[in-house]
Amino acid sequence: MKHANIAIFVPHLGCPQQCSFCEQRAITGRVQAPPPRAADVEEAARAASASLGERRRETEIAFFGGSFTAIQQEYMLELLEAGAQAVARYGFRGIRCSTRPDAVGREVLDILKAYPVTAVELGAQSMDNGVLAANRRGHTAQDTARAAERLHEAGIELGLQMMTGLYKDTPEKTLRTAEALIGLEPKTVRIYPTLVLPGTELARLYEAGLYRPQSLEEAVELCARLLERFQKAGAAVIRMGLHPGPELEQRLLAGPYHPAFRQLVESRLFLYRLKKALGGPGRYRVEVNPREFSTALGQKRENLKRLAGAGYQVALAQAEAVPAGEFRVAAGPGIQKGAP
Repeated sequence: MKHANIAIFVPHLGCPQQCSFCEQRAITGRVQAPPPRAADVEEAARAASASLGERRRETEIAFFGGSFTAIQQEYMLELLEAGAQAVARYGFRGIRCSTRPDAVGREVLDILKAYPVTAVELGAQSMDNGVLAANRRGHTAQDTARAAERLHEAGIELGLQMMTGLYKDTPEKTLRTAEALIGLEPKTVRIYPTLVLPGTELARLYEAGLYRPQSLEEAVELCARLLERFQKAGAAVIRMGLHPGPELEQRLLAGPYHPAFRQLVESRLFLYRLKKALGGPGRYRVEVNPREFSTALGQKRENLKRLAGAGYQVALAQAEAVPAGEFRVAAGPGIQKGAP
């Protein structure tokens, strides 16, 4: 049963400073709305319950957008209480929230454990202290590691969020960040390529020629490598790229944005795995599960074009007998794990 969130945005509340890349209005489209109250949580839960059916059991009330555990405590308790009531009334899985790594102290954990909080996502972004400082994060890699350890001890599911293409970051540092995050044993991961939005410090750096954002191609290449690493480690990558929307698209200044970014990454990873499984240039028939046929093709048949350019003449076919997440190469070694 597919996981779902009932997202309640608590935009930019609890954050002690403005990170170099942060512009919550464009990211969530909701900054101008008043902060949510208990009645808003109940309304969102009731509406979601009516449409989710049995998926309610895998659905969480999710407080996103700011640093939830750093907001004013009375307000946090109001939202937690409303979330707990909705969980009990509608049979949801629990409550999920996102927060800063340096806002997960013992007192906060005691509060969360008194409510049906199932998961906390830490905005790690990088595990390189130089990159964190350059982007005004206000916390360290050590803060992330300590917070992860405390969440494990409390029995709360750990989620981690990271970014690529940050100011002063490099692909090598990003890959080291991924390895460090894997070492913290997260259940879920979100990966966000850095975008340049107006009104941010990053926009000033970009306009002054001091920051070059990733190209779309660079972001896809790097994120395919990240996805493969997290998958091998058993961490579910539950989002790649910001949620598309008109507010973001209208305000975007620069950066590797694409409304189907995840599909681009999964297609690229399929290409890597297929090419590795093939014996070398030649003609092949490759069968994939119908649900993954478009991913295997690539957007605008990009994968077939890249293969042809390297001397691989590949005919893709759909086959229900091929399990999802795998592919079969005709006259090859049988079923190969490799599809996204």
